[in-house]
Amino acid sequence: MKKMMLQPKSETELVEMIAGAGGPLCIQSGGTRGFASDGEVLSTRGLSGVELYEPGALTMVARAGTPVAEIETLLAEQGQRLAFEPMDHRGLLGSDGEPTIGGVFAANVSGPRRIQCGAARDFLLGVRFVDGMGQVVKNGGRVMKNVTGYDLVKLMAGAHGTLGVLSEVSFKVLPMPEAAATVAVVGVDLAVAVQVMSAALGSPFDVTGAAYDPVERRAYVRIEGFAGSVDYRVGRLVADLARFGAVQQVDDSESLWRCIRDVSAFHGNAGDVWRISVKPSDAVELAEQLQAEALQFDWGGGLIWVLVPAGTDLRARIAVPGHATLMRAGAETRGRLGQFQAEPAPLAAISAELRAKFDPRGILNTGLMG
Repeated sequence: MKKMMLQPKSETELVEMIAGAGGPLCIQSGGTRGFASDGEVLSTRGLSGVELYEPGALTMVARAGTPVAEIETLLAEQGQRLAFEPMDHRGLLGSDGEPTIGGVFAANVSGPRRIQCGAARDFLLGVRFVDGMGQVVKNGGRVMKNVTGYDLVKLMAGAHGTLGVLSEVSFKVLPMPEAAATVAVVGVDLAVAVQVMSAALGSPFDVTGAAYDPVERRAYVRIEGFAGSVDYRVGRLVADLARFGAVQQVDDSESLWRCIRDVSAFHGNAGDVWRISVKPSDAVELAEQLQAEALQFDWGGGLIWVLVPAGTDLRARIAVPGHATLMRAGAETRGRLGQFQAEPAPLAAISAELRAKFDPRGILNTGLMG
């Protein structure tokens, strides 16, 4: 029998549902990322709507369940955007639902532009959430709980609902660039591609994307800004990168980076999907260790998407420092391997103390992150 979903329409209802919970709660937002924990499902998608938008101040305040598409449409009307480029997981994970702004910040979802502008958490200005005791917590202003000493913004971004359920977020936005262009160094292997991306990122040309497609054997580099500046920097970059191989300009830059952002190359392909973060300089060595069916490299080689046969313990193959997250797999594999990599003991102890502080009953996404 399918469990009933709790779906509060207001922060007051959210408080009541958490305070009155008799057991674990599985916190979800748009339900697009495939992460799940035991317990009754509590969705924040009913907490929707933009509370405040000041284009001149480059700031927005929105309820956590507000669809990302709604926010992006509103921003586009003013020539602005979410600069950290959050991915849409639905094609990769075979999920449905609607990505929400609260879910984006709860998971710190950040796309290719992270290498230049920062992660989602770097744009988060403030949070309002309900902790595991049903108490409203807010950073700054009047608070209903003493949170002195904690940076709530950094704590909540990437906590996946284990410390509290977001009800409202405030964040900064940036203007859309006047122009964007992408160049590709073609016919290169991964070792050369890492050199290409490193050279581009170390250049003075303000690169906003650096990725590698091992199937096409192409290293991609993106530049954005004022049209005249983009033209100049592309010309300089083409000349600088020619020492690595033939350089071409990509016709549809926007479509290309959307595909890189959403890992479109893996859509519809059977197998488990992993997301690995490493030092770009370790990418070549790691790729040899993975023995993967398919790979995609982003963030200059520091973010690797991996497709392997179902049930593969990819962490057991990794012999370089890094962090491997199981993004798509069956229930048995998730239960056996865990979605998130185990933290080192000192960090795990700090995480446990934080969960005990904000969720002393242990009911919010229990066991999801250790």
